Amino acid sequence: MSKYREWLLSDYFDEETKAELKAIEGDEKEIEERFYKDLNFGTGGLRGIVGAGTNRMNKYTVQKATQGMANYIINYCDDGRERGVVIAYDSRHMSAEFALESALVLNGNGIKVYLFDELRPTPELSFAVRELKAVGGIVVTASHNPPEYNGYKVYWEDGGQVVPEQAREIIAEIAEIDDYDFVKKMANKETAVAEGLLEIIGNEIDDRYITEMIKVIPEQKLAVEKGDSISIVFTPLHGTANKPVRQVLKELGFTKVAVVEEQAEPDGDFPTVESPNPENFSAFKLALEKAKSFEPDLILGTDPDGDRMGIVVRDGEGNYLGLTGNQVGVLLTDFILNRMKEEGKLPDNGVVIKTIVTTEMLNRVAADYGVEVMNVLTGFKFIGEKIKEFEEKGDRTFIFGFEESYGYLAGTYARDKDAVVAVALAAVMTLYYQEQGMSVYDKLNELMDKYGYYQEDLAAIRLEGKEGEEKIAGTLAELREEKPEQICAIPVVSCSDYLAGKTYYYNNNREEEIKLPESNVLQYKLADDTLLTIRPSGTEPKLKLYFAVRADTKQEADDKIKDFKSRFLGEINEILESV
Repeated sequence: MSKYREWLLSDYFDEETKAELKAIEGDEKEIEERFYKDLNFGTGGLRGIVGAGTNRMNKYTVQKATQGMANYIINYCDDGRERGVVIAYDSRHMSAEFALESALVLNGNGIKVYLFDELRPTPELSFAVRELKAVGGIVVTASHNPPEYNGYKVYWEDGGQVVPEQAREIIAEIAEIDDYDFVKKMANKETAVAEGLLEIIGNEIDDRYITEMIKVIPEQKLAVEKGDSISIVFTPLHGTANKPVRQVLKELGFTKVAVVEEQAEPDGDFPTVESPNPENFSAFKLALEKAKSFEPDLILGTDPDGDRMGIVVRDGEGNYLGLTGNQVGVLLTDFILNRMKEEGKLPDNGVVIKTIVTTEMLNRVAADYGVEVMNVLTGFKFIGEKIKEFEEKGDRTFIFGFEESYGYLAGTYARDKDAVVAVALAAVMTLYYQEQGMSVYDKLNELMDKYGYYQEDLAAIRLEGKEGEEKIAGTLAELREEKPEQICAIPVVSCSDYLAGKTYYYNNNREEEIKLPESNVLQYKLADDTLLTIRPSGTEPKLKLYFAVRADTKQEADDKIKDFKSRFLGEINEILESV
């Protein structure tokens, strides 16, 4: 209440902010939600509901966080002011405004800023940081969160998101700012430009981004010669990827591309979808409507900030089927490795990287090509961190990385997942298999027949606000204390506790160190090879549950995962109610 009154009475906050806060006067629950803490600057940056208050995304919380970043750059980087920071933003409400606020705070601290002239996909920001040799980057986005959210992610000089150690140091700098008056900010955009501290960038970076991306695409000659033999429906879901996707497909030779007009223009309300997330098949509703007349070979969708891609293909009976992120990742990995091997380009020290919740099927596919698979924590920043490590040590060569949540990257021109390159890869892969007399669906079944029917699923239990945070923390604490020996009546073989940094093997009471950073994750391997992973979401108020099974047939896998998921949801809800 003290903070609430301070925001109402202080001359620092504008009248629009005060009017919003006056409107909730007397609503103690809403005031508590907005002011019980400062909006978390997590391991990647800020994300929250747009609105007035310390626990909301607004220009003041953005300014404070950016001042913390500025202090970090000044204190830790001798040439940071001159090298500067690149800033990009997506189509969400207040994204352009928050991007400019961030720029002016950095400028107020004497730090040069390269600001994109309009919205751009997140992976292009990663590329631009590297291309311009900047000290860091900011992209204003809340990815595929609901419309009321926004946020920003912080990147460092290698083009990757800041890793936990850096994030802790930036958080410490932010924590030192106990008064908004400590924020230094240039008066306006015009002054910043005139003083040479703010540079607007645009098409020249776009062209270099697309040029470098195309270099990693296999079968380019085939695409140029026969790209017009397949048809594609594409939807950017009101986000940033419309222009770059159309550009890269055109340059590769794919001319039969129909964009879903109703979803082509940027719109922070995302009015045509329940959720602007290509992980959800419902997001393709309008694309499927367009498919009735266009009859495409492939349907593609990207999320608002252009770093996730979903695809829809024809099944054996001509119906359109949405593929999971794991299925797409395995297909793309096999395609890339196969083409590299056939062309004599497969490195002896090649590595494919996945997250700990991504399909285990990848291990079997990569083994057939003699390629190492490396596991990292959930979050593409950890894949980016490994790419940097490989380059510094020179002992491994990065080939491809993906996570089950529809994020993919080939090549090292960027250090974050890239829906634009994923679209290009999916189009070329579809064309290649068509030339082989088969479909992508046929190839998926061929891989399943060879390696087994792997099936994964996800459940997310939404738990809002302070009470929700406490329930999520309490549930994980309860599981750690209980150390269940059975889950859904199936014996537990091992439990990997990534917070403790240990894997516990139940049959012989053995412990093994986990050589990954600490993370609030529990992963259980059961006697029937079921894999269950539990963690809090890093971007939304959710408890996330990952289920993975393997069976000899598709039907067996479907039945197995459906049954286990249903039973475990009952068990976890009992724990949630008791916490």
